[in-house]
Amino acid sequence: MPPKQNKIGSVVLNTPIDIIRGIGPKKLEAFKKLGIEVLEDLFYFLPRRYEDRREPVPLRDLQIGEYNCAIAKVTDVTCEFGRTNAVIFDGRSYASVVWFSEKLSFVRPNMILALYGMVDNFGGQAAFSHPKFEILRYKNQSTLIGKIFPVYPATAELSQKEISGAVDYALENFLYLLQEFLPEKIIKHHGLMSYPEAIINIHNPIDEDNFLRARNRLAFDELFLLQTGIFMRRQRNLKPGAKILQAGKLHNAFMESLPFKITRAQNRAIQEILKDVGTSWPMNRLLQGDVGSGKTLVAISAMLTAVDSGAQAVFMCPTEILAQQHYITLKKFLASLNIKIALLTGSTKLSERKKILSGLKKGTINILVGTHAVFSDDVKFDNPALFVIDEQHKFGVLQRNALISKSEAPHVLAMTATPIPRTLILSIYGDLDVSVLDELPPNRKHIETIAMQPVEFDILPRMIRQRVRSHEQIYWVCPLIEEGERALSNVTNTFERLKRILPDIKIAMLHGRMSIEEKSEVMQEFSEGHINLLVATTVIEVGVDVPNASLMIIQDAGQFGLAQLHQLRGRIGRGNVKSTCILMESQNITDEGEARIMAMVENSDGFQLAEQDLMQRGPGALCGVRQHGVTDFYVADLVRDKRILNLARRDAEILIKNDPELESEPLLKNELMRRLGEALELIITS
Repeated sequence: MPPKQNKIGSVVLNTPIDIIRGIGPKKLEAFKKLGIEVLEDLFYFLPRRYEDRREPVPLRDLQIGEYNCAIAKVTDVTCEFGRTNAVIFDGRSYASVVWFSEKLSFVRPNMILALYGMVDNFGGQAAFSHPKFEILRYKNQSTLIGKIFPVYPATAELSQKEISGAVDYALENFLYLLQEFLPEKIIKHHGLMSYPEAIINIHNPIDEDNFLRARNRLAFDELFLLQTGIFMRRQRNLKPGAKILQAGKLHNAFMESLPFKITRAQNRAIQEILKDVGTSWPMNRLLQGDVGSGKTLVAISAMLTAVDSGAQAVFMCPTEILAQQHYITLKKFLASLNIKIALLTGSTKLSERKKILSGLKKGTINILVGTHAVFSDDVKFDNPALFVIDEQHKFGVLQRNALISKSEAPHVLAMTATPIPRTLILSIYGDLDVSVLDELPPNRKHIETIAMQPVEFDILPRMIRQRVRSHEQIYWVCPLIEEGERALSNVTNTFERLKRILPDIKIAMLHGRMSIEEKSEVMQEFSEGHINLLVATTVIEVGVDVPNASLMIIQDAGQFGLAQLHQLRGRIGRGNVKSTCILMESQNITDEGEARIMAMVENSDGFQLAEQDLMQRGPGALCGVRQHGVTDFYVADLVRDKRILNLARRDAEILIKNDPELESEPLLKNELMRRLGEALELIITS
């Protein structure tokens, strides 16, 4: 969250870094490639690691396999075969030094050297291997040793010396530009380091304690500013105006017609929603449930309260396949209730689209199921009161706002089958009320998950034939559509290969480049049982419901994230037969990929997997907010900083409750606008 403007004197935080001597046009371009363009970028270009060179080590204590520093006199030196060998002595012990591919003829006996580098084992003896060094006139005059040194992400065009020199220049000459912005009460309450002091110590820490204090102060800043923005949004949204919705004949008839008993979690979520929509305060609730936990039923219950109250409901879906499935489900569940339901997608024919738009405007359509096509300006409603947004993390904030703006104060129910860790909910969706479906319907069966090596591929055709003979269906998922730069399985080649191996099996393929009509036709055929084996990409990840599918094969499974693997696994196990998910490893699987596969084999709980996914991939990958700059923290880490997040959240809530527009904290408000920029506007207005 880089701040961008703060005028103080003739130099400002967004002054280009070529103000620094030695940075000309060529170097400026090199710095830009690292994301460094203005002075403030230098302050926030943080070291990737640190080298502790505070105390020289006696040569007898050098640790093989570690980085050490030492000060010693050269007793012997030879330059041969393109390398330099030296023997050094510190008054008590001797050690060797070798510089590979480097002829250092200026290094002579009796010189005092300060050295820092890796200590290797040469012939059973500890020796410095290609260390950094400097020649000293006196032992206590080293600039190489004596402090903790930052190590920055360097490039071929920019050396460590050039980057650290620019950072140090900014710290020495422009630190005054960083104004303290946190309220003094919060700084004192938590014993926080000052803002300028924290920036100094994150680059040049005196010791570990100062580094941790600096790091925690900057992490607190990022989390506190984000939470302050979230609570400002909540405060602005706390205004009545929504239509009061109440369950009536339609809702009650639907609930009574269900051929099964709903779970306690579903009942709890329904009651929470009924309470929310029963007031004029707009509902803003997240319905979070694992794969197959029954979110659609809860959504139908909510939408029927709108229809019972003479209003309209909208069911938004991220893909046409999912929208079509929801449309079919709604038509099936609500067939006896005489409710007008319409489906609006990008492939809706023009004549049908005109009828739908007319029905929406007149109010004769009660429930609209749609995709991004609903965002269009010509889609207008008569009395929209409830928006249900399925897989809401797949919609951008601006898209969400475009939908909600079609009603003055709508109730909003966002849904996700991607379990989101509580840490992330507090951080990103801090103003949402949350309903959790934490139990599965009793008919959902456990899915056996197996990891397989590539050499076991020949087992799969036999397994497929066994399933087909039992009138069951199979998914086969690949990471790519066609052969690409990476040596990964792809749908096209796999489809052709399986057709040769299994000529007696009805096989089809499905991927994102197919036309909407082609995808719909394939899914319809698969749903009706006319296709035995579907080779697909992750286009089947969300919402596809085929109870007869009992085997899921995911090739190169280590390439997928945990949440995605869990979503894919959730496409099976929806019928009465035993289901199996096979995770095929690739030849060049990474340690991280192998860890994800093992996590899937050992765990079927989506919430626990989501916590692991957050640790592995970060929040932006989970909730789709990184493109909005909301979770692009420089320092804060939502996994390790849970305690700091809770403190920042509490302080932000108290502050905004007492001062909703930060009138008493102009410096904080200014910093908030600078740090979050457009992201803040998205947060506040969403």
